[in-house]
Amino acid sequence: MKALKIFKDLVAFLTIIPLAKDESFLETSARYMFLFPIVGAIIGLMVAAYFLLSYHIFTFILSSLSRVFPFPPEFSVRIFASAFTLAFLLVLTGLQHFDGLVDLGNVLGLKSLEERNNLAHAWVVTFKGAFFAFLVEFLNFLGIFLLDPSILFASLICGEVCAKLAMVTIAWVGKPAPGGKGSIFAEMNSRRKINFLACLLSLLIVAPLLRLYGVALILLSLALGIIMERVSTRLFGRVSGDVMGATNEIGRALSLLLIAAMVMA
Repeated sequence: MKALKIFKDLVAFLTIIPLAKDESFLETSARYMFLFPIVGAIIGLMVAAYFLLSYHIFTFILSSLSRVFPFPPEFSVRIFASAFTLAFLLVLTGLQHFDGLVDLGNVLGLKSLEERNNLAHAWVVTFKGAFFAFLVEFLNFLGIFLLDPSILFASLICGEVCAKLAMVTIAWVGKPAPGGKGSIFAEMNSRRKINFLACLLSLLIVAPLLRLYGVALILLSLALGIIMERVSTRLFGRVSGDVMGATNEIGRALSLLLIAAMVMA
C-alpha cells in the first residue's frame, strides 16, 4: 500500500491527475524524487499514444480535405499532430513547468539579487519571460516535429524520462533555497547518494529504446542539470522551484532535438 501511495503522490505532483489524498504528496515527491524518471516514462507513454491518435485523426481529416483543396497533407499532418501533442503535454503537466520558464525569463538581465528574487515570486509576466517561455516550447514543438517516425514513440518516452532526470540532477547537486516549493526538493536531495538510482532507472528505460542514442541523452540530462544549477545559483543564490521546472522543459526540448539531430546525421 505504501508503494501505491508513493506512486500516486508522484503522479499527482508531476501531472494534473488528482491521485493524492492529502498535502503530504509534496514531501513524498521530494523524498522519492529519484523515481521521477519512472513517472516521466509513464507521462511519455501517454504523450506518445496521444501523438499517434492525433496523427491518425489529422491524416484522415486533411487527406479528405486535400481531395477538395489540393495541397500536400503529410506536412500539415505533422504540424498539427506535433502542436496538439505539445498542448496535451502542457495541459497534462498543469503548466507548472511553463510557469518556471516565465519566471526564469523574467529575471534574465537583472543585476540585483533582491530584484531577481522579488520578481520571481511576483505574479508578473514580462516580455522577456513570455518570449523565453515560448521560445523553449517552440523548441519542444520543433523537436517533436523533426523526430523520425520510426522512433517517434520511443523518443517521446525517452525525452520525458531525461527531462525528469535533469530535474533530479539540479536538486541533487544544488544548494537548498531558504523557502518555497523548490527548497524541500533541494533540501532532501542535495548530495543524496540514492539519487544514483535515478541515473540507473533512466538508463534502463532509454537504453533499450534508443541504444547508444539513449546513453547520449543520459549524459545530456546530467550535464544540463549541473549547468542549470549554476544558472540558478548565479541568479537566485540557490536552487529554486522555478528553475527546476524550467529545467524540465529545457531538458525535454534538448533531448528531442538531440535525437532528431543524431538520427539525421
